[in-house]
Amino acid sequence: MINFIRRKVLGGRKPQEKLYDDDEEKKAYEGSDVLDPIRCGTSFNTAKETIFFWRDFLKVLVHPDFHFPDKPKGFRYSVHHLALFLAWELLRGISVSLGLEASYIHDVLNLESSLQVFVANLYPPCPQPELALGMPPHSDHGLLNILIENGVGGLQLLHNGKWVNVRAPPNSFLVNTCDHLEILSNGRYKSVVHRAVVNNATTRLSLAIANGPSLDTIVRPAPGLTDGANNPPAYTPMKYKEYLQLQQGNKLDQKSVLDRIRLQKE
Repeated sequence: MINFIRRKVLGGRKPQEKLYDDDEEKKAYEGSDVLDPIRCGTSFNTAKETIFFWRDFLKVLVHPDFHFPDKPKGFRYSVHHLALFLAWELLRGISVSLGLEASYIHDVLNLESSLQVFVANLYPPCPQPELALGMPPHSDHGLLNILIENGVGGLQLLHNGKWVNVRAPPNSFLVNTCDHLEILSNGRYKSVVHRAVVNNATTRLSLAIANGPSLDTIVRPAPGLTDGANNPPAYTPMKYKEYLQLQQGNKLDQKSVLDRIRLQKE
């Protein structure tokens, strides 16, 4: 599904270099827009970056409309029901934990039409991993990111100013909280700043389902979680689609996009 892409420059490759040697199928999916139904590549934003990360990716929109390549045979049917209802059940529990109705997040963010993205990441062995990153420090857009990996370490979370290695039990799902859950909860839930590091011996593979509101939903702090001057809304309301486009137009840098709409500085 994602082949090894050889790089001529350690730690990355210039945008003008050929992405794939002879793979015409992949060239058909070299999209540039965050809402392209299927796209593959190496970096996050080729318009803003001159060196690509040590990572190959495939991103596919799978909800509300399902898109997926026909190869590998049979895999698309497994993806179709992989994590949608798992995310919805987790968000019901989060709603209750915030003192809201169990269906609050589902209803107010129109999850029946929610944006769900399947992401496959491949991090090949790197000759000098201390000079490269698989992905830079960032938080994810949306509500929850549900991730499974092949048992090779590389995911790190920023905790109290220090990078912590994630050691997930085999065959388990990792769940990262994301920017729009922080917005809706008015900061009670924090989006997770994380990065991917590489090694010189073993390929790391991760599969993720990113779950967000519907594209046309305006996400704002829940009224029940704000209280006048004591706890005012901490984020400017913004349509989810506009947030995605804002993030796509900038470099990944921790919570730089979320900070743009933050009304109260931490």
